[in-house]
Amino acid sequence: MKISQGVYSVSEPLPLPSCCHDPHDHNHAHSHGGGRFDWILWGSFAIVAVAWLLNFHYMHDHVSRIGRFTGAVYDMMNAMVWGVLFGVVALGFLTRVPREMMMAMLGSGKGLQGILRATLAGVMFDVCSHGILMVGSKLYERGATLGQTMAFLIASPWNSISLTFILISLIGFKWTMTFIILSMVVGILSGVIFDLLVDKGILPGNENQPTHNPEYRFWAEAKAGLKRVKWTPKFIYDTLKMGVLESGMVVRWLFLGVIVTGILRVVVTPDALYKELFGPSLMGLWITFIASTIMEVCSEGATPIAADIFRRAGAVGNSFAFLMAGVSTNYTTMMVLRQATKSWKIALFLPLVSVPQILFLAWILNHFGTR
Repeated sequence: MKISQGVYSVSEPLPLPSCCHDPHDHNHAHSHGGGRFDWILWGSFAIVAVAWLLNFHYMHDHVSRIGRFTGAVYDMMNAMVWGVLFGVVALGFLTRVPREMMMAMLGSGKGLQGILRATLAGVMFDVCSHGILMVGSKLYERGATLGQTMAFLIASPWNSISLTFILISLIGFKWTMTFIILSMVVGILSGVIFDLLVDKGILPGNENQPTHNPEYRFWAEAKAGLKRVKWTPKFIYDTLKMGVLESGMVVRWLFLGVIVTGILRVVVTPDALYKELFGPSLMGLWITFIASTIMEVCSEGATPIAADIFRRAGAVGNSFAFLMAGVSTNYTTMMVLRQATKSWKIALFLPLVSVPQILFLAWILNHFGTR
């Protein structure tokens, strides 16, 4: 491990799929901007930009399809802009945090303390929902317990620093914090249940031996790292520049989510029908759950859709369920877990354990939560 400008760098990268990349991989960030053309980013940006500008012409047109689409894009982008800016800044500083420090938060061994640390590490890791599966499988390979792995995966997908700011701008601070706390509750309870299932012999345990560094001291390293930072104009400029470069992986899917939200405004109309389909009823909850399972959308793309369900359908619980249920039920999650653990049984137990908790909490939010 070496030190540069007061910042650690770690040699071994964690594997991430093509939709995401490691925030610590600076070479990737630069090559991403000058290498392959990002059709998703620039294509979705072009559609969003044109729709935003066209809204000035269709501002009072709430009947035609193009008027509803441009209005949805305009409203969503205006609501997200400050969250995106704060997220870019936060992501830039997050790239300065060494990966080993993040991994040290996971700890080792069984028990509630290990699961709590894994859940907290999942919340802090700023990677998209597909990327977090790769990170989770690597943690399992390094010896994390099954309970720790599941807690990390369940608490992670949309709980990133950058998306937190964006979600706050869309649904408010109170409900964003509520969603984060409840996602941690689901992660912790699921982790405890999975470790119990292993202890009872119902599920196989992790045969990999822990490879963490027992001599690594998280708080000591954090304080030492902060002391080494030189708050020069160049350091701040490079950090903000890296935040802009790294934000491409978030913004590209946010734009796509905004487009999907606009399409939903056009297809599901009037608003009374939208609220009937996705509103705070048992039918609305099940429709939302099925939609989140079918739609293989990255967490960044799911955020605007969940916010639209929150605001337009008035369904707090359905919004929470849409964010949480997708990663617990989609095909990608099942396949990655099967490959990492070599057990279909473990992969199938993820929705069996987590989905009832998600639906119950969503039902509670729908009935007792007021926006």
